Amino acid sequence: MVISFTGAQSTGKSTLLSKMQLEERFRKFNFVPEITRGLKKKYNLNINEGGDELTQLITVNSHLYNYLDHKGRDVILDRCILDGLVYTTYQYHMKKVSKEVYNYSEYLFKKLIGELDIILYTEPDIPLVDDGERSIDKEFRDIVVNLFEEAIDHYKINVIRLSGSVDNRMKTIYNIVDNYGK
Repeated sequence: MVISFTGAQSTGKSTLLSKMQLEERFRKFNFVPEITRGLKKKYNLNINEGGDELTQLITVNSHLYNYLDHKGRDVILDRCILDGLVYTTYQYHMKKVSKEVYNYSEYLFKKLIGELDIILYTEPDIPLVDDGERSIDKEFRDIVVNLFEEAIDHYKINVIRLSGSVDNRMKTIYNIVDNYGK
């Protein structure tokens, strides 16, 4: 089973992933942390609003490698190829990536999105928190949220929407995972 979180920055994905790692019911899963921060550190990339073609190419390819590295395993991903598509779309609209990079991102998205069994979309109903890495620009997050909504609608992606407190979000996750395939 492949479960992925998706959503704009500072919407609780990493918090939920960390909480799941502590629970016995999720012990069978491999956990894959969010990739962008690691890539920023490893390659000195610009991220968030400052992303560019190199950032987006490395990021979407990392989603491909996550898929290949974990194929056939039970895995929970902090982000997925939908995130890669959305942030590439943002950069394309800002004229920071070419049409070719956007098209490549969309191509990988179409190839990989069907490999995800459960997509958990974290609603932006929590405040932005400055962790020194993620953007805390509300306007940027609002644009990204709109791009997520447009992509979910346009590609008819079945997402489970997580909102409210961490406890409410975890209850939804338990219900979905416990009843998957029944």
